Amino acid sequence: MSEISSVAIKACVEGLFIASRAREPLVSRREVTALTGRGLEGDRYCYRRGSFSHWPGRGRDVTLIEAEVLASLPARCAIGGAQARRNIVTRGLELNALVGQFLQLGEVVLYGVRRCEPCPHLDQLTGPGVMAALVGRGGLRADIVEGGVIRVGDGIALLT
Repeated sequence: MSEISSVAIKACVEGLFIASRAREPLVSRREVTALTGRGLEGDRYCYRRGSFSHWPGRGRDVTLIEAEVLASLPARCAIGGAQARRNIVTRGLELNALVGQFLQLGEVVLYGVRRCEPCPHLDQLTGPGVMAALVGRGGLRADIVEGGVIRVGDGIALLT
């Protein structure tokens, strides 16, 4: 990755969340260790204990969602970062545009694999209507290309 340059943007990590097992509430962390090709240390998907761990395909290391999306949800569907069941809450970045792109958060390099559309499982864990409110803006699924530490407040750079 050393030959890749970064593009400065005004975006940052606003929240970090993990859960050790499927269906458990996500816990907020000030920093997490990202393990290349696995996930966030301590998180269910890193250890293949998530609800969808058995599904094939890439993009299962980490999930991201925009703080702006969470803030825009109707009052009846209001949820925070932990309830969204995403690992990383970002601010200042349009995640849908990052499919097929590399980005750096702190020491960590991610590759945006696909959009993270909400599913009925989210409604079961939060309440009716949350899934529908997040359709088309549920975040990003990414692979960890270079591991390291991510901290709340870290800037985010697009790599080109």
